[in-house]
Amino acid sequence: MTGTLSRISDPLSWLRAPCAMGILNVTPDSFADVGRHAGAPGAAARILAVAAEGAAICDVGAESTRPGAQAVPAHEELRRLEPTLAAIAAGVDVPISIDTRHASTARAALDAGAVLVNDVSAGADPGMFPLVADRGSAICLMHMRGEPATMQDDPRYNDVVDEVRAFLEARLEAAVSAGIAEAHVLLDPGIGFGKTLEHNLALLRGIPAIAALGRPVVVGVSRKGMIGAITGREIEDRLAGSLSAGLCAVAGGAAVLRVHDVCETVDALTAWTAINGGDTA
Repeated sequence: MTGTLSRISDPLSWLRAPCAMGILNVTPDSFADVGRHAGAPGAAARILAVAAEGAAICDVGAESTRPGAQAVPAHEELRRLEPTLAAIAAGVDVPISIDTRHASTARAALDAGAVLVNDVSAGADPGMFPLVADRGSAICLMHMRGEPATMQDDPRYNDVVDEVRAFLEARLEAAVSAGIAEAHVLLDPGIGFGKTLEHNLALLRGIPAIAALGRPVVVGVSRKGMIGAITGREIEDRLAGSLSAGLCAVAGGAAVLRVHDVCETVDALTAWTAINGGDTA
């Protein structure tokens, strides 16, 4: 279907930094949502809630990429997404991002009305960059060491900030060379994806170096293991730590926080913006 649908005129019209990206997992094994949004009613309700709570965009995913997660084939990913894609195609009041590594899944979501592909593999599927370029959609390129199933098996870096920055710069150049508008690319350092606690902390301190690449930076720290390691809290009790880490990322130049707790994050960002003299309208 590539080339048969109209191009997206402005896939980042929703981006008003700093802002929140609400998470919608339609997986049976999400580390935080434990599959409660997997059915059509739950998915539609979550999209509406994300919009009502003030998220700038809703990120929909059907493959868990938590540490140790096994890969999900594209056909199973699409099966899980069918009810949600139908709800999106029927019209929802919030822009949609599709969290996928598969070009075929991204194509189906773009057909339904998604405007952003959130790719944790940074375009590893050879069909991804041509698809995004053809549709004129946006893409978020993330750094991940290895695969989710093995990424936490003794990850090592000489300088994690320099290496992640260099990787993202190279993938940005590859995306642009494939025909994707540079203005349509976002970058994500991949907190928790093949990194130890020390690596994650260094990356959060190093956000300015990532932001210096000139593209909006997306950061996901919501309820992650690093928050648990720092605070000693279980997943359901990591809100305060998640908000603190997220605001530190924003202070360093992050534009988008990918979060489970949308309402609380939006309030925190609104207060942070007001204190720093920004426009909260």
